[in-house]
Amino acid sequence: MIRLSYWLAPILAGLIWLATLLALLLYWIVSEDRTHYSSMSEGQTIAYISDVGASDLKPLFVTGCVLTTVLLDVSFGADRWLRHKGRLAPNTTRGEKVLSGLTILFAIVGTVGLIMLSIFDTARYPKQHDIFLLLFIAGYVLSAVFICWEYQRLGTRHRHIRILAASFWIKLVFIIVEVLLAVAFVAMTYTQNYNPAAILEWVVAFVFSAYVFSFYVDLYPAAATKQQLQVSVDARNGMHMHLSGGREKPRREWEAAGEMESAGSDRTSSTGLNGAAPRGRGMASNF
Repeated sequence: MIRLSYWLAPILAGLIWLATLLALLLYWIVSEDRTHYSSMSEGQTIAYISDVGASDLKPLFVTGCVLTTVLLDVSFGADRWLRHKGRLAPNTTRGEKVLSGLTILFAIVGTVGLIMLSIFDTARYPKQHDIFLLLFIAGYVLSAVFICWEYQRLGTRHRHIRILAASFWIKLVFIIVEVLLAVAFVAMTYTQNYNPAAILEWVVAFVFSAYVFSFYVDLYPAAATKQQLQVSVDARNGMHMHLSGGREKPRREWEAAGEMESAGSDRTSSTGLNGAAPRGRGMASNF
């Protein structure tokens, strides 16, 4: 039986989102020869994503939005589940659990916004489309704020797990960049500078794909070290039980998971995706 790893969810979500954006952009440039859609303003020469998404490619746009957001929400849920099960550094305080819950809640809000704006396209439902666009942006920005806050607290509590700090900075950069771009997009749209606004919208969408991919960094350690974690826990338990004559309690699972998560981050950052250990430093030093 084939069992898919958790880290595949953000990878698939990011690839689907990128493929959707590229299909829409290339369709408008190549197949449509930069046509002026009915939803575009007079004098506007660069189409918004929603302008192309309201054309013949609307089924593709809706499908891409649904698959991307559902898989991204699965990534949020997987992160919470793996921390609950001790496969990743756990949420040990009420505040961290609340932040995790708010992250998932606002991700769902963003999901609803993106799916609904693709259904209520800008050509037929312009007012509803704009409302859902704001819902999408606000939902995912707030979700990023809360998960960034959660990872900051986790990183403070588990300083030996360096991947938490890396993830925190990745998401913080996303928040800053997306907020600045979103403000510029709204300002350009409000002042009827539609071509710069259209360019900014495409940029915001592509930056969002980088945010989706970033959850690979969070989920990969648990998936990559599942078997090693079990071996490590069993070996430690057997050694402790042997040395203590059966009197010492087994080590808690998340403590070993924390070490493995740190080891996974070292391996990922040092060698990329091939998983090879860096020269001169064996995995045994992380156990």
